[in-house]
Amino acid sequence: MIERHITFNVHPGRNSDFERFFADRYRPAMSESPGFVRVELLREAEDQTRYHMMLRFQDAETAAGWRTSPVHQALQPALAALFSTNEIQGYDVVG
Repeated sequence: MIERHITFNVHPGRNSDFERFFADRYRPAMSESPGFVRVELLREAEDQTRYHMMLRFQDAETAAGWRTSPVHQALQPALAALFSTNEIQGYDVVG
């Protein structure tokens, strides 16, 4: 399995929009993707504009399939409008 952690620095005042987008559009779309296992969204306690998305897929190929899918690509403009920067880190699940 593979897990990706994505940190988003959400534009001030856009928290509700970001959380709603994740719950209403992003999570449902991702959950239909082949190889999807789970996704969680965390908001930092100390900095309310920083979020961490943790997503897990069966393997690197299915994760790449989600990233390159037409559905994911169609969601990107709306998502990108909600944050200023993001960082992505990938992990192999070993235990």
